[in-house]
Amino acid sequence: MVRIAEIGDGSIADALELRIGSRILKVNGARVRDGIDFAFLTAEEELRLEVEDPDGTTVVCEISRDPSESLGIVPAPDTIRECANECVFCFIDGNPPGARDPLWLRDDDFRLSFTYGSYVTLTNLGPRGLQRLVDQRLSPLYVSVHATNPELRVRLLKNGRAGLIMDQLRFLLDGGLEVHAQAVLCPDWNDGEELDRTIRELYALGDGILSLSVVPVGLTRYNLNRPVRLLRSGEAVAAIAQTEPIRERALRRRGKHWCYAADELFLIGGCDVPEADYYDDWPLLENGVGALRNLIDGFRAGARRLRPVGGVRRIRVVTGTSMRPWFEGFAPSISAAMKCPVKVVAIENRYFGPSVTVAGLLAGDDILRGAQEDTREGDLVLLPATALNDDRVFIDGVAFSEVAARLAPARVWTGYQIVETLLGDARADLAAATGSRSGMAIESLVTAAEASAGADNGGLPGVASAAATPSANP
Repeated sequence: MVRIAEIGDGSIADALELRIGSRILKVNGARVRDGIDFAFLTAEEELRLEVEDPDGTTVVCEISRDPSESLGIVPAPDTIRECANECVFCFIDGNPPGARDPLWLRDDDFRLSFTYGSYVTLTNLGPRGLQRLVDQRLSPLYVSVHATNPELRVRLLKNGRAGLIMDQLRFLLDGGLEVHAQAVLCPDWNDGEELDRTIRELYALGDGILSLSVVPVGLTRYNLNRPVRLLRSGEAVAAIAQTEPIRERALRRRGKHWCYAADELFLIGGCDVPEADYYDDWPLLENGVGALRNLIDGFRAGARRLRPVGGVRRIRVVTGTSMRPWFEGFAPSISAAMKCPVKVVAIENRYFGPSVTVAGLLAGDDILRGAQEDTREGDLVLLPATALNDDRVFIDGVAFSEVAARLAPARVWTGYQIVETLLGDARADLAAATGSRSGMAIESLVTAAEASAGADNGGLPGVASAAATPSANP
């Protein structure tokens, strides 16, 4: 069942006098298990809703409507399905003691995969669960494969069901669904010949596997005792090279490169960042594949539109240590456009440890520790928006407002604020001139480079290598 969280004014639900807190039990005789069920079942013109009011009274509502007309019912969020694995690279073990409760949630929920692009392992789905995915056409899905060798995947995930992955993928593909696959690369585990096998066997499943991204494992100071280690530079270079043959083959046969190395691999390996055509139509931009190239191209396209801000005598750009060289390279152009000096402040992450180098995982206290000294009147301090959640709170629980107050008298903005203030309507012109991704790329000037969002890295995106947004992907 689902609970009603909101009812739209003047909607069908409002006219029926449905109440917030009521439970929707059935739609057209079918049991409603969650919000996805509700959306799927209420797509019909003729509806029969069985609803239980907060006082326990059950009512039946007969509805005839145009399918395009909303019922006006907003379901309450579903309980998140948690992970049943004990992965050798588990990101949860990388959290600091005392971390906020949401950071300890082990999600492995196909609904989040379909809705938000979170990666799931499928180990908690049996035949009925897989059939539901097919019946409701929940596609594309994002699947953490890691290895197609069943014995190896069982050892990586510490779950006996992990070895079923190829049969599960075949079932989904035969049912018409599509999948983005990912392999978190753990040296001495699933690299080398095992990576070759994973690439080969996933490609052989056909066009339904839309992509394969290869992402390096990430570790913090709190899980360095795991039976995995970080990739060395040469290993990252080797992994990139392993993807090239299948990329060339896929381009010839399918028109796209199909297999993509995450940004972190290029940074670890000290390699040049690929040009835009490496990423085809950018299918995994929010999962850590292409964010750095997007930043570079977006900056080149939009830097000329920057303008001075009244009263600002110096700009301080706060970022993680991995992005320092890039922003220092951009600084002269920003300075020239905005008529003031630009200083890049690279913050060492003490909250997770120095192996975590991305701005999206910077803690408020770390930012204060690194940026508070030498802050003065006339400064404009730019903080990465990706380090804040929807409540404008940093990962350590420190609020943006507290950081801004303690950095006074400097002005403190997020990257998005400077985009809105300096570029204004020019963003629309730029998007038309350079393509739909330019809006994000311009914002990347101070934010999205740190937002290789959702890259699995064993669940803690961008850890120990490149840029990413906080996420909890299994």
